[in-house]
Amino acid sequence: MAINIVAQNKKARHDYEILEKFEAGIVLQGSEVKALRAKRANLSDAFCRFIQGELHLMNAHIAHLETTNKHYSRDTRTPRKLLLHKKELEKLYIKVHKEGLTIVPLMLYFNERNFAKVSIAIAKGKKLHDKRADMKAKTLDREAQQAMKNRSY
Repeated sequence: MAINIVAQNKKARHDYEILEKFEAGIVLQGSEVKALRAKRANLSDAFCRFIQGELHLMNAHIAHLETTNKHYSRDTRTPRKLLLHKKELEKLYIKVHKEGLTIVPLMLYFNERNFAKVSIAIAKGKKLHDKRADMKAKTLDREAQQAMKNRSY
């Protein structure tokens, strides 16, 4: 059984150079899990931040379902705690605070055991010329593939 992808952050791969990836659990309420199963999530502006020694997913939008009682529903962009091993947290903390790198979420998904997980990465911001070079390389690759496909023998 493969993973079930709920949301991806395509903007992160464009804006950042991905250095190292991690898999983290996420603390959710029942209504949020149901919303994720309905694929009602968005990671486009999301980021991760340390709050009191714990890593939190900030600004990730998980929508409400119509069946959820309004009294018990949380704010759609509330910070959500991420679950990692202590050594991984220490490693991330050092990278962020000493080396000035960023932690960005890449993907929100359900794994084989049906647990909600977030794929996060340590990333370094790209400059404008780096983004242009990546777009140029991608265009050249696409044109080469098209030429190979259309080539006649």
